[in-house]
Amino acid sequence: LRLLPKQRYLRTERAEVSTLERRRNVLCCLITRILKVEKQLHIDNLVFRVIDACQKGRLGPGVQFLSFCCHSVDVLSCVLHLLNQGYLRRQEGRPHVLEY
Repeated sequence: LRLLPKQRYLRTERAEVSTLERRRNVLCCLITRILKVEKQLHIDNLVFRVIDACQKGRLGPGVQFLSFCCHSVDVLSCVLHLLNQGYLRRQEGRPHVLEY
């Protein structure tokens, strides 16, 4: 049995973190692009459209990227992040509707 040096494990963890950050950035970009076009959207519809775009690897004719699997929890996490950053807001009286 041979143990790998510790540095290889660190490189692997950094690569995984980098991949997760790239996916999060793609999700945030998809969310903002969809809401820029729609202006306002029910959160359920937004989640569905983002997941669909991730599976297809494209959002409309001009935006293509490597497809990947994402879950509603991933999208909702990015929505919360964008809400906290001030890029998105909830409609007054209708918190389930998001606006850009």
